[in-house]
Amino acid sequence: MLRRLKQYERLVIRILMVMMAVVLGLATIDLGWLIIKDIIEPPFLILSVEQLLDIFGLFMLVIIGIELLETIMKTYITQGQPHYEVVLTVAIIAIARKVIILDPKDLNTLSLVGIACIVLALTAGYYLMKKSHSQDRNLT
Repeated sequence: MLRRLKQYERLVIRILMVMMAVVLGLATIDLGWLIIKDIIEPPFLILSVEQLLDIFGLFMLVIIGIELLETIMKTYITQGQPHYEVVLTVAIIAIARKVIILDPKDLNTLSLVGIACIVLALTAGYYLMKKSHSQDRNLT
């Protein structure tokens, strides 16, 4: 019974990988289309700040998708990486995307402080995780 569940889990993971690859391909095409459309619109070859933020946001979204696909491969297929490391890495990339496309004029001070706290917490968690990995390697 347990063996069949593992086989089913591997099948679902492979299906998820294929679907994620399709979504990444479509998002990349959408990003390319957005860049071309924004460049050829008047004024020619000049991008507004809003257009740049849209492009950067979609670009970072594709990067997060690539990281998720790599995460699925590393964590669930090869089983070589602990799950918490992957979750922290993806969370850091996602919050970095939020910070990059953030328009501080639209947010109140409390929201900015909250985002700063999230960044600090993720950074501290990542640092402690890497520090524990280096101590584990030194013990062996």
